[in-house]
Amino acid sequence: MGQPPRNPEAEHPLMPDDVPHGPKHGTNTGHGFATRMAHGGRPGVREHGFVNTPVHRGSTVLYPSCEARGALNARSLEQVMTYGTAGGPTHFALENMVAEIEGGTRALITGTGLAACTLPLMAYLSAGEHCLIPDSVYGPTRRVAEGMLKRFGIETSYYDPTIDAAGLQALLRPNTKVLYTESPGSHTFELQDIPALAEVAHAHGAKVLMDNTWGIHHFQPFTKGVDVSIQALTKYVGGHSDVLLGSVTVASEEDWVRVASAAREIGHYASPDDCWLALRGLRSMPMRLKHQYEAGLAVARWFEGRPEVLRVIHPALPSHPQHALFKRDFTGGCSLFGVVFQPRYDVKQINAVVDGLKLFGIGASWGGYESLALPTTQYITRTATDAGVLQGPTVRFHIGLEETADLIADLEAGLDGLPR
Repeated sequence: MGQPPRNPEAEHPLMPDDVPHGPKHGTNTGHGFATRMAHGGRPGVREHGFVNTPVHRGSTVLYPSCEARGALNARSLEQVMTYGTAGGPTHFALENMVAEIEGGTRALITGTGLAACTLPLMAYLSAGEHCLIPDSVYGPTRRVAEGMLKRFGIETSYYDPTIDAAGLQALLRPNTKVLYTESPGSHTFELQDIPALAEVAHAHGAKVLMDNTWGIHHFQPFTKGVDVSIQALTKYVGGHSDVLLGSVTVASEEDWVRVASAAREIGHYASPDDCWLALRGLRSMPMRLKHQYEAGLAVARWFEGRPEVLRVIHPALPSHPQHALFKRDFTGGCSLFGVVFQPRYDVKQINAVVDGLKLFGIGASWGGYESLALPTTQYITRTATDAGVLQGPTVRFHIGLEETADLIADLEAGLDGLPR
């Protein structure tokens, strides 16, 4: 008897059989956040096998036939295995989970958070075009704009992060193609009125990009007018200060094609081992994030009562200048905030306090289980707004999983050493 006709997709399905079942892309099942993070991207509770998604490593993907190769390569922007850089089952599981977190339809994983910031800028901007970036932006993103984008003939203007719709309208040019946003801003934690700014940008034909690392899932970007959301998965998703990853999430197929095509052209790739670590971190992230947010607020409120402190910059505090925006747009937050000390102290005195802390590390990044204290005064660049906006020596604090009372006692001992 003759052989039945070959079906390339049946011979080489979308993903191997051991890829976790469930929706391909982010969909809110109606369950709570913690439940979705515990059950998403892995086999169901009634399936035989290990709980966690396995690590799939590889570069070469073998095809069952030349016909199958052609059929699958034509779908290279989907979750199909064509070559290692296109991802595999471990990548796909993490992509689905990140899309779930942000309320998007598709997500792409990058090797670092900075790569996630850079990728959409490269995807949407061409020589001779103009980009608007908030003056409070993450420092390395500014370096990309002043370095690579400038060399490629792309001009960047920096704007006051607290700008309103009318102010933004005045800055738009005929060749403005991207409005980049970050809310809260790095180090100074200004909130932006994203819905109002997005409306103006879209009317002009510009795309709205947002670094949503602070908001994580507490700010749902695609309900606020954002086209492309960026996150450093290095932070709370990884959660243990041992992985570098980023993500770019979109809601429309048009934006997916633009971003994913750029990623393929540039060669973006993330290690499947790091993706596996991020998947593991996601399981406990809701509990860690809840605890760290509440602990961070407790420490921030304690700082507000100290005479050595000029002000605390935390969007969830009523004292924050844009607290009304926080209440309107966010359902919660994270554990990162700034403390501005009285101007009677100099940087050396505040650095000495940080050096003397026993439970706070001095380091970049945040979102891990350990607390951090990072002096920021001399590391803030402003070109469109007042460089002295903080008005005193400033330290950025990240609160980890330690006992809050122990952290406060450590801080109290440090501040008690300052002259009155």
